[in-house]
Amino acid sequence: MANEYGADQIQILEGLEAVRKRPGMYIGSTSVRGLHHLVYEIVDNSVDEALAGFCDTIYVTINQDNSITVEDNGRGIPVGINHKAGIPAVEVVFTILHAGGKFGGGGYKVSGGLHGVGASVVNALSDWLEVEICLDNKVYKQRYERGHVCYPLEVIGDCEEGKTGTKVHFLPDSSIFEETVFDYDILKTRLRETAFLTKGLKIVLIDAREGKEQRKEFHYEGGIKEFVTYLNKSKEALYNDVMYFEGTKNGVYVEVALQHNDSYNESVYTFVNNINTPEGGTHLVGFRNALTKTFNDYARNNKLLKESEANLSGEDIREGLTAIISIKIEDPQFEGQTKQKLGNSEARGAVDNVVSEQLTYFLEQNPSVAKTICEKSILAQRAREAARKARDLTRRKTALEGSALPGKLADCSDKDPKNCEIYIVEGDSAGGSAKTARSRATQAILPLRGKILNVEKARLDKIYANAEIKAMITAFGTGIHDDFDISKLRYDKIIIMTDADVDGAHIATLMLTFIYRFMPELIKQGHVYLAKPPLYKLEKNRQVWYAYSDEELERLLAEVGRQNNKIQRYKGLGEMDAEQLWETTMDPEKRILLRVNIDEEEESEVDLTFNTLMGDKVEPRRIFIEENAKFVKNLDI
Repeated sequence: MANEYGADQIQILEGLEAVRKRPGMYIGSTSVRGLHHLVYEIVDNSVDEALAGFCDTIYVTINQDNSITVEDNGRGIPVGINHKAGIPAVEVVFTILHAGGKFGGGGYKVSGGLHGVGASVVNALSDWLEVEICLDNKVYKQRYERGHVCYPLEVIGDCEEGKTGTKVHFLPDSSIFEETVFDYDILKTRLRETAFLTKGLKIVLIDAREGKEQRKEFHYEGGIKEFVTYLNKSKEALYNDVMYFEGTKNGVYVEVALQHNDSYNESVYTFVNNINTPEGGTHLVGFRNALTKTFNDYARNNKLLKESEANLSGEDIREGLTAIISIKIEDPQFEGQTKQKLGNSEARGAVDNVVSEQLTYFLEQNPSVAKTICEKSILAQRAREAARKARDLTRRKTALEGSALPGKLADCSDKDPKNCEIYIVEGDSAGGSAKTARSRATQAILPLRGKILNVEKARLDKIYANAEIKAMITAFGTGIHDDFDISKLRYDKIIIMTDADVDGAHIATLMLTFIYRFMPELIKQGHVYLAKPPLYKLEKNRQVWYAYSDEELERLLAEVGRQNNKIQRYKGLGEMDAEQLWETTMDPEKRILLRVNIDEEEESEVDLTFNTLMGDKVEPRRIFIEENAKFVKNLDI
């Protein structure tokens, strides 16, 4: 009988079957992100050996067949019999969930990794996995296929005197993952961050695939101090040395590095046992408390703030701040659905204590640096007050006028945000075509005149005074910065529609910079898109085709022939009439939209990219363009 539900319908998944049945529960997804997570899990085990003081070098290799090899010079996974399981300890690690040296057995004082399931989950989701261990002058080996043991642990030879370590070689299972090709740049970003967070550890990434051969070595004796220098490379630092504080309080080891720059954005990243915590938590709260109190005390004691002036807010002091907060804690407690926020109360006190004490001493020893930071903070305070007045004035106008939607917005008639989308269009002529072409019920059009303000180089008061930015803020409905409320979003999709040329790309980047800096949740929750207009129109025998790339045009010409065509190359959206614009770029049935995503694990790199592209320093931008020019197609200059 269909849908029968009785005692025999309750399934028992043996061993690693549960992982293969529901891989997303263990690694987040089976997308490209989940694929790369397999590498991080194995690398994190080697990093735990480094944190424990037994490993200083890790090699990560992408092999010809797209398998991965991770090799370290740690102690080597134990090969003796685990008496509880009756099998070698290494087999326990790779075949039994929630087994390892990280659960209070004294193997590791602190550890990263996901939730102690790393090695066995990687094994379960691999076509095959081989582990080799160098221990007691012998090399031990075992192979598994889709989580199952192929043969008992065996000795395959001798290793040199005193050498120890573990080598894991695996091939992800193509029947589980949507994509099984590893991206060198994704691994490079993550491994660089890992090396910054583990000072003294050398990580070598090798791409051995044909035609892709490259090698990168990451080794930072300065640890997170060098991380801050790296993140500030596209900005002008306000003082030479990166401040660095470390100490242990209540069993929590605290490391903090910070440096202010001449930008107006705050870039603070937090880590627990090398795990990124993008939602912050108690360690971030402790840091902010210490920073705000210490700088206010210093400014008052040294008469940098007048008695009549209000205290500096934390936001004022953190303007232009780049900081890394990294703590090591024996039993981290994470909060929330995504486990990205630290909950341990002792972490707050430990960070607050270490930073307060050492920052106070630093400011007393470096009065010129202290004065520079305080003066920048006071300017930020004044700009914030001016921005508040501008914001309040806008709100008062709204209350008096009843409707504050910008005059040039052609709104849609449907009032349910889930059904609605707004096109931000460059220029009045394209705006006119878009207004004619649109579906009036669900598509709103907001034309912008020219290039909007570069928010990377502007304070909040200037941003609120900019007409084009004000129009976007009002149209979206969410407010920005501290006033941001996603529940007030008036459109499910915000679509940036610009010309397919250099100017159009620049305008799109300016808009994305604004949204990323002041409404990042719009991107994180999948509301921001880039429209992809066609580059070519191909006519032949009264039939019309559109091509969105040179490659697509070539394929079309191969299909329809190269004779008797009339090919039109679009220079801008304004060249299309309303019908063509609808058919190619706005019709939900036919258009191509690119959703803008931020991987929170790579947010420091995203931040750096915006700094590089939109900041004042020319040299980092030139290097970035040279390194990434190979990825650009269809560039019109």
